[in-house]
Amino acid sequence: MSLLSDLINFNLSDSTEKIIAEYIWVGGSGMDLRSKARTLPGPVSDPSKLPKWNYDGSSTNQAPGKDSEVILYPQAIFKDPFRRGNNILVICDVYTPAGEPLPTNKRHNAAKIFSHPDVVAEVPWYGIEQEYTLLQKDINWPLGWPIGGFPGPQGPYYCGIGADKAYGRDIVDAHYKACLYAGINISGINGEVMPGQWEFQVGPSVGISAGDEIWAARYILERITEIAGVVVSFDPKPIPGDWNGAGAHTNYSTKSMREDGGYEIIKKAIEKLGLRHKEHIAAYGEGNERRLTGRHETADINTFSWGVADRGSSIRVGRDTEKDGKGYFEDRRPASNMDPYIVTSMIAETTILWKA
Repeated sequence: MSLLSDLINFNLSDSTEKIIAEYIWVGGSGMDLRSKARTLPGPVSDPSKLPKWNYDGSSTNQAPGKDSEVILYPQAIFKDPFRRGNNILVICDVYTPAGEPLPTNKRHNAAKIFSHPDVVAEVPWYGIEQEYTLLQKDINWPLGWPIGGFPGPQGPYYCGIGADKAYGRDIVDAHYKACLYAGINISGINGEVMPGQWEFQVGPSVGISAGDEIWAARYILERITEIAGVVVSFDPKPIPGDWNGAGAHTNYSTKSMREDGGYEIIKKAIEKLGLRHKEHIAAYGEGNERRLTGRHETADINTFSWGVADRGSSIRVGRDTEKDGKGYFEDRRPASNMDPYIVTSMIAETTILWKA
């Protein structure tokens, strides 16, 4: 008699050409990921060869009940680390039946910006540091923390090891390997300053692919925590008080910045970002004012600043970039719950297209 685990781990390619495609999209809150699966006749590697699909938008707060059909447009394909074989994960964006992007479809506008000839010519690279907090199910309290109580103060947990410092490493490592299997350009992981908080990095990724890869990595993380019976939180300040918040620091460079003389281009780009500080803050995630207080390695939300190797500034430039006269910079303002399509495209728009 087969066990459930045997059936889950079936290798379909031994018996059929058919594959399973898991269609993934962002729901009505802008942070809730949704997905459903369909059978396809054979392997697919090009998203334009995938069929569009639909779902009940009234159940995701994206359409009224009287006109509830929302259309899924496949945009990016990743290998499925859960079903494996030729099965795939499909990142989609969402449209009305008439082809109009829904308000929650932030990819559509980002794709317009990234397809602008001036942006294409600059080949924008992104490296996104996605922080998150693992919570005990049902009580919404960080993993490893005593129920109703607190661990020792911050200090030993950042990149820490040991059962009294690192909580949830099995989840983190499973996620790391699953992302590599999927084809996501995940570049590293580390334990964060607050216990129970972790970070993974995606990049360098070019243009719109940075957003696709972050959403796919978030989806895989949610699925792994579902299996583990743990909740993942992207709240920018999950625990009030003397605890670090969670951000999504976004490292950025253009072709001009990576070439000789690029440091001057970087300084001009930072100046433009300062002029549009309020607009960027408004788009950088909900609840960010609880995180950007000027404490815990953040700049105050109302003040724009930049500095070399300064983790208390809005924009940080690395020592190597200053020394080499070219490279990249880090926008430290985005919250952990930011939409990567908005943040990446807005940085490109401000630094490349916007005329100050």
